[in-house]
Amino acid sequence: MAPIAIDPVEIPAEIRFPTKTVAPPATVKLPLINNGSLNNLEQFDVTPVIGTEFPEANLVDMLNAPNADELLTELALTISQRGVVFFRKQDNLTNELQKQLITRLGELSGKPESSGLHVHPVFSADGNHSGQADKEISTISSRTAKDLFSQSDRQDVCAKKQSSFQWHTDIAFEKVPASYSSLRLTELPKSGGDTLWASGYELYDRLSPAMQQFFEGKTCTYAVPGYNRAAERGNFSLYSKPRGSPLNVGTELRATHPVVRTNPITGWKSLFALDCQQINGLTKGESNLFCDWLKKLIVDNHDLQVRLRWKNPNDIAIWDNRSTFHNATYDYFGLGDRFGNRAVGLAEVPYYDPNSKSRWESLEGSNIGKYLHMESITE
Repeated sequence: MAPIAIDPVEIPAEIRFPTKTVAPPATVKLPLINNGSLNNLEQFDVTPVIGTEFPEANLVDMLNAPNADELLTELALTISQRGVVFFRKQDNLTNELQKQLITRLGELSGKPESSGLHVHPVFSADGNHSGQADKEISTISSRTAKDLFSQSDRQDVCAKKQSSFQWHTDIAFEKVPASYSSLRLTELPKSGGDTLWASGYELYDRLSPAMQQFFEGKTCTYAVPGYNRAAERGNFSLYSKPRGSPLNVGTELRATHPVVRTNPITGWKSLFALDCQQINGLTKGESNLFCDWLKKLIVDNHDLQVRLRWKNPNDIAIWDNRSTFHNATYDYFGLGDRFGNRAVGLAEVPYYDPNSKSRWESLEGSNIGKYLHMESITE
């Protein structure tokens, strides 16, 4: 059975992610298979479920290596399997090289040619005073956030007491949302500003079979009206030209995606709906109940999270938005500014393949898979 395309717009075949009815690129066979090319690099899993750190590796060296494609293909798979990876002190990684890295990760993992790097509708808008020189680099700046968003919007985004409700995936409001995202911080506060990630694979696996079946095949709607309000207050227009994909156009930042999504790089199922406005087909009250419950599962299960303390300028995190959520920590006010550069890649239109497997099913022989499965049954 072919994956189910759920986006309401008509999607040309050359833009859709290859499925059983559209052959993938001849050079890329999915799901990817480990080639072992990163085995000689020092690395460790930050937690059993999510996060791998390469404390000494240099990404520019990998980009320039004779076997760069082999290394980056393995890196793409590692990111998609582990959710997020960390590299320290990448002082020779420029914005252009960061963009090249994210582009190659997408190309080597079979992204459609029509998908490139995302252009942010606010930070790249004409007339915006944020000083965004490169439209394919989003500047993450505590100073700009204060200027662009009203006090009420900042409270919606940054309220410390409600930080647990800011778990999200990047640009889910786009018809073609983010695949690999990268964030390299160049200026750090004296303390605070950590970033957390949570595994969508693990979130799906901890649901009962009945609840998994309930969510599978359902869709949800994403929207960010706060961006339109920011543009209206700032007297500028949102960037309405193609934002990394011919499907990402206009100023109505709204999209429909599957609640459970298949990650094509691993072939694993992941919970995708978390920061959505509505689970379609449910009443608003029912939708809010389920969305709040899913967020609570992340908050209550710290062992499906990983936390990065940014130690040095040019530390970088790279993650796969198809199967992870992340959350900034807004605890550094008065401790200095937090500034960095983000490059975001796009790939396929999200889909759900009912024949795909869960992470637990794929790792059934591993100790952690057996342990977690036993816990879910006994409890």
